[in-house]
Amino acid sequence: MADPIRVAVTGAAGQIAYSVIFRLASGAVFGREQPVHLSFLEIPPAMKVLEAVMMELEDCAFPTLSGMSASDQPENAFDGVNVAMLIGSRPRGAGMERAELIRVNGPIFVGQGKALNRAAADVRVLVVGNPCNTNCLIAQRNSDVPNERFSAMMRLDQNRTKGMLAIKAGVPVSAVTNVAVWGNHSNNQYPDFENARIAGRPVTEVIGDEAWLRDRLVPDVQNRGAAVIKARGSSSAASAASAALDHVLSFRQPTPDGEWIAAAVTSAGQYGVDPGLVFGFPVRVKADGSWEVVEGLSLSPWARGKFDKVLEELRQERDVVTDLL
Repeated sequence: MADPIRVAVTGAAGQIAYSVIFRLASGAVFGREQPVHLSFLEIPPAMKVLEAVMMELEDCAFPTLSGMSASDQPENAFDGVNVAMLIGSRPRGAGMERAELIRVNGPIFVGQGKALNRAAADVRVLVVGNPCNTNCLIAQRNSDVPNERFSAMMRLDQNRTKGMLAIKAGVPVSAVTNVAVWGNHSNNQYPDFENARIAGRPVTEVIGDEAWLRDRLVPDVQNRGAAVIKARGSSSAASAASAALDHVLSFRQPTPDGEWIAAAVTSAGQYGVDPGLVFGFPVRVKADGSWEVVEGLSLSPWARGKFDKVLEELRQERDVVTDLL
């Protein structure tokens, strides 16, 4: 077998991580011939729960799980890792404003950014913990790891959009491609149906109901997390975990020709986004492992209004944490 891939998972005793780590350990993500070492980070009060999770991993006897370790110190958890999945963050409490949540989580990601300096030179960092775009920005600015190795998760929003479009069109979800999600993982994101494709054709040609696309699809994707909580009584942990693993895998293999994925990456000024913001773009991963923002897509005036609104939201989030950058 090859040398193990070392994967760090933060918030490892939480619900999203619980749906992530067994798939990582089983070979479902990196392949049945690729050993994996899992390195877990948790806060001290959750370490006992994490011990139980590790017992379960032992009991699964996965041939691809070469080892695991746990720590409440990010410097230990990130030492030598090739993939860092930053899932853990403080959830939004009742009555808490988004700006308050950003300020509470900011110091966590300052510390984790600094600790990532101990990761392997090829590390890729995925931020899942919300507000993930700005948490990613904070971690990135406090680390010596190159900016292009950081990204935040828009894949859940992409997957939600693809699923809803497939149901509406009566096609397999695999027929839906080229879904971009612009901006922020918030209810101001813009899931772009104008540039998406169904079986290679524009979505607007296949579905042809622009009122549904604008007035049902977009707000349903934007508010899907809240709808799941209302219906289930808890958050969409399993679908978030699946999307996080999709994201990790997509950055380890070339994007199919002519397609793109949705990911929040560091802007270099594309589409008028402030350089340095971590913004949701259409992204294409190359054969050499590097990535690029897909440029030249058109946005209608209606779509540009959505785009500008979420851009302003991310500017405001950045301004809240200027002292941490």
